[in-house]
Amino acid sequence: MTASNEPGLDSHRLDEIDLIDPTLFHSDRHFELFARLRNEDPVHLQRNHPRVGSFWNVTRYEDILAVDLDHAGFPSRDTFLIDDIDPNFTLPMFLAMEPPKHTAYRDSVRSFFSPETLAHLEPVIRARASAILDSLPLDCEIDWVERVAIELTSQVLAVIFDFPMERRRQLIDWSDLATLDPHGRALSWQERQSGLMDCLRSFTALKSARSAGHHGNDLLSTLTHGPAARFLKPSEFLGNILMLIVAGNDTTRNSITGGVIALNRYPEQYARLRADPALLPGAVSEIFRWQTPIAYMRRVAAIDAQLCGKSIRAGDKVVIWYASGNQDERVFEQPEAFRLDRKNSRKSLSFGFGIHRCLGVRLADMQLRILWEEILRRFIVEQSGSAVPVASIFVKGYSSLPVVLRKLS
Repeated sequence: MTASNEPGLDSHRLDEIDLIDPTLFHSDRHFELFARLRNEDPVHLQRNHPRVGSFWNVTRYEDILAVDLDHAGFPSRDTFLIDDIDPNFTLPMFLAMEPPKHTAYRDSVRSFFSPETLAHLEPVIRARASAILDSLPLDCEIDWVERVAIELTSQVLAVIFDFPMERRRQLIDWSDLATLDPHGRALSWQERQSGLMDCLRSFTALKSARSAGHHGNDLLSTLTHGPAARFLKPSEFLGNILMLIVAGNDTTRNSITGGVIALNRYPEQYARLRADPALLPGAVSEIFRWQTPIAYMRRVAAIDAQLCGKSIRAGDKVVIWYASGNQDERVFEQPEAFRLDRKNSRKSLSFGFGIHRCLGVRLADMQLRILWEEILRRFIVEQSGSAVPVASIFVKGYSSLPVVLRKLS
């Protein structure tokens, strides 16, 4: 664990802890912060934030799981972010819906993530990952995020949506606009709306072509012709397209980078993996747990409830911190460590549980596995400088990571 430059969190009162600070994951200071909350106040109320008001923070694994599985008692209610949505620019998406509408949307795209579809995609992803890796220079510094994580993620997104490959970086830009502060400042909903309307126009044009008869095997065609098509008014169409883009971008992109950081931070684990690639399936599961690329989900209490002795009132915001649950020492032994052979890494909360569990978990797993299979055949990835975290509490990821690639001896 990297040492923090912040003063020790044990010197702060619990009511001074700010869980909406966009530098929460910088210098790994969240390890200490969440450990303290898990041990002292596992259901913690942060009061009266000037932008988002008060909200409960659930930080222990079992409590997070209980909330995640209780979609009736703790529904999503319009958004999965701590911030309330702008009533003038709503983006309904099935991750933030409850049955029956949620079921119709989920069923519309479920078939795309079937084993048969993934088997068809595997050689396509492998070919693209191989081409990207083969284009990289050895023995000189490159930015892993730009050259590999973003490039592979954008290409795979373009493939699964059948989106024009030459415009693939737009998908990343729209994802960042929806979840990050891409210009290093807090964007207003009006500024975000202006950029996201371009996404709506682009996908509406593609949807119109597919509605007219071209029904491919891509994710957009699956959504367009599925049982939720009757709900696809512009706001819901944009909301669900953005949700699928964000899910395909942030989870995989930041785990691609997080895996490099983890293996360089624990070089004995990297050496074991290079010596025995059969350890890779466990490594992939552990990367998702250790990185936790989506840090939290927000719910809203539907009725008055008790959790860890705290009285939560109907209408209260409840934030379940996957980034804390995946570090819960009650479930994961030495949770801050990266271990290839961790027996329970597949219990991680990184993809959620219950009706809102990520449909793309097997695709993300396959993409990361393929990339590391191809890396292990080619070179060693050495981290050569500090990673730059993104300014977000929702996305736990990186804007850059300097690395040097060394030829296998």
